[in-house]
Amino acid sequence: MVKHLLLVWHSQSGHTQQLADAATAGARELADEVELRVRRAFDATLDDLLWAHGLLLGTPENFGYMSGAMKDFLDRTYYPAEGKTIGLPYALFISCDNDGSGAARAVERIATGYGWKAVADPLISRGGLAPGALEQARELGQAMAAGLSMGLF
Repeated sequence: MVKHLLLVWHSQSGHTQQLADAATAGARELADEVELRVRRAFDATLDDLLWAHGLLLGTPENFGYMSGAMKDFLDRTYYPAEGKTIGLPYALFISCDNDGSGAARAVERIATGYGWKAVADPLISRGGLAPGALEQARELGQAMAAGLSMGLF
């Protein structure tokens, strides 16, 4: 059975989009085993979320919090998905100028409410695109797809 991976992202400066593109490239390395669906946060729907066996979220940190677009996606899907995505494996990547911890905490708190399971530490690219961040994002996408394919999560 082919597994489904949903990548939802938002970007203002372009840094998070570059991370999303790198994660997409990594996940597509397992395209025969994992179907990838990539959505901008404002375009992602409840149907996308319910389709997914795994989830990658990408957001910039804005004022110490996730982007408004990412919050909008989570707000729109939370109650309709309640009880339907428990145990969904997810991973998070963040671009920021500061430390990214506020955005990470915010997403993690909401993910806990959904009942999702973090399968990796958040990838936080500080100062725009930190050296090596694109490769780390590619590896995160690849690892997420491989973990789904192998039934690890």
